[in-house]
Amino acid sequence: MTIHRTLISVAELAARYAGAEAPVVVDCGFDLGNPAAGALAFRRAHLPGARYAHLDGDLSGARTGRNGRHPLPERATFARLVGVWGVTPARQVVVYDAQGGAFASRAWWLLRWLGHDAVALLDGGLQAWQASGGALEEGDARPTPAAPSYPASPAPAMPTIDADTLLGRLGRVRLLDARSAERFRGEVEPLDPVAGRIPGATLRSFKDNLQADGRFKPAALLRAEFEALDTPAQEVVHQC
Repeated sequence: MTIHRTLISVAELAARYAGAEAPVVVDCGFDLGNPAAGALAFRRAHLPGARYAHLDGDLSGARTGRNGRHPLPERATFARLVGVWGVTPARQVVVYDAQGGAFASRAWWLLRWLGHDAVALLDGGLQAWQASGGALEEGDARPTPAAPSYPASPAPAMPTIDADTLLGRLGRVRLLDARSAERFRGEVEPLDPVAGRIPGATLRSFKDNLQADGRFKPAALLRAEFEALDTPAQEVVHQC
């Protein structure tokens, strides 16, 4: 079957479920203001056979006080978790949430960071699946047999930049801030001790990538909107 690397539609996911090997499906739903809410919502309703990935416990590393609110996990630690999920290099993974893809996209990025190619975000998320009449399950995830760690690529497959390096390059990179407009402007700050933005950042809220129904805008429209930001392809840093 076709390998999905970016987005997968509800219809395409339904076809994968009906195929010879169902994909590994990961629910990444989360609420920054209530870290327990995502797991509770998962127990109430999730896609068939889905695993749950907690932003703090599974998709982030330990905080030191100097590495941000959601630092990257250790690659070996995340590779062990991905192996427990049943992911192998040839198996399709589908990630989703009910928050416009904000948290599922992190799981997508982390899997690509390990070197996994066949991972896609469910376009429209949980809401699109429900609207199509797709089946849901309740309760905890099904038990998973012991499995080896995912064989991660020797070096991270996705580029990163640390805060100190970024500080030295401010003014020479296009920094895109994906948060809400009111947080970008510093009008409200429900999470961090200091409101506002990194100097020189440009607002491009993740919500601006979506249509009214929660699905992503067409690729041509997204390209045009990002090009209008005047972002040289080799000099863009994304942050939230």
